[in-house]
Amino acid sequence: MTSQCHSTAAGPTPAADRPTRPAANRVGDAELLRAARECVLANGVRRTTLTEIARRAGVSRMTLYRRFPDVNSLVTALMTMEFGEILQLASIGDATGSGRQRLVAATVHGVRLLQSAPLLQRVLETDAELLLPYLVERLGSTQLAAEGFIREYLVRGHEDGSIRRADPAVQARVLLLLVQSFVVSAGPATSGIDPTALTDELTYLLDGALGPQPADPRPNRFSTVSIETAGNR
Repeated sequence: MTSQCHSTAAGPTPAADRPTRPAANRVGDAELLRAARECVLANGVRRTTLTEIARRAGVSRMTLYRRFPDVNSLVTALMTMEFGEILQLASIGDATGSGRQRLVAATVHGVRLLQSAPLLQRVLETDAELLLPYLVERLGSTQLAAEGFIREYLVRGHEDGSIRRADPAVQARVLLLLVQSFVVSAGPATSGIDPTALTDELTYLLDGALGPQPADPRPNRFSTVSIETAGNR
């Protein structure tokens, strides 16, 4: 009897009692991105490791590495996914009004959502320098997505006459440069100023800048200015 008990204790652990880890092929990218998000929120980007993400996701580091070669690729995918969700939320409820009204409302709503997005705010607080290349060297995929979002509204406004006609690509790029400052610089910009007041002012700024160009009652305005200038030389 004693021999049998010792034999059972020394034997392999029954399969039902072993800790389970999800099979690699059963763990989708959503679970990996969720784990990465938890790590970035807890530690910031630079202090997040593939090892910690793999542990949180319940997969091996090699399994994670086969899908994402480094932390930056994971964070990029995570930011792209979350930014896409924010763009969708920003466009909800914009089905009424002119093209200009819809563009202004969706843009300001998107700015407010980004100003309160935990992941982006964590990056700005702990690893803001990671965003510098996208401000001084090149536009990232999320910026280009935002530009496309703005351009669609601009085209609608051109069609219904509520937005001043111009090259939509140029207008969209200018608006992108303007509104991203309200996101990236929101921290220092709201020092001593109500954040709501700032975004309210953005509403008036966008609405005024995008309105149709009023007709100038003076004929040949530019020619007149040129003649007067030449006559005064």
